[in-house]
Amino acid sequence: MVSKVALSFSGGKDSCLALYYLQQKNVKVECLLTTVWTDKMKTFAHDEHIEQIRKQADALAIPFRIIETDFSTYEEKFVSKLRKVRDEYDLDGIAYGDIYLEGHREWGEGVAEKAGLEAFYPLWRDESQAKGLLEEFVSQGFKAEIIKVDNNKLPEAWVGRTIDDLFIKEIIQMKGVCPLGESGEYHTRVYDGPIFTYPLNYFS
Repeated sequence: MVSKVALSFSGGKDSCLALYYLQQKNVKVECLLTTVWTDKMKTFAHDEHIEQIRKQADALAIPFRIIETDFSTYEEKFVSKLRKVRDEYDLDGIAYGDIYLEGHREWGEGVAEKAGLEAFYPLWRDESQAKGLLEEFVSQGFKAEIIKVDNNKLPEAWVGRTIDDLFIKEIIQMKGVCPLGESGEYHTRVYDGPIFTYPLNYFS
């Protein structure tokens, strides 16, 4: 049974909901792991400045560690840092916020194995359950805003929108779009919810 893990953390809704699930299962999240571009110190995919992640980690009262990397060294640097935090915190596993993409899971399991850890996927479920998971995110009291969209799939004007019931109603009408943005349709920043010790309403 996994009892002590690091969590791959972007600051978005999936990793925050994964943290919530882990806490509900009494799995101890010892630290958050965030990958950033070496040249600009912003997170992969989200392009979030690392200081925003630091503020979230402080509000979550969980230590965090940065993995500075690029595409060519991504896996190598991830495994190296994971081994270090494994020893630092005596970890059993590494948790991810992936939901249904098999390729992502295979990669995460491979990285975990190289680091001598178990991979843990607290949100893992069938693609058809994505809408329900997003509804749960909102109903549990999480607060998040969209910080980036794939403008080939969603309107650029959606940047800055709050993830709420109206958003869910609208996004499920979009053809070929995952309600949770699992294929990169949109990315979010979470600023409040049941896992936070205080809200970060000053995010902009």
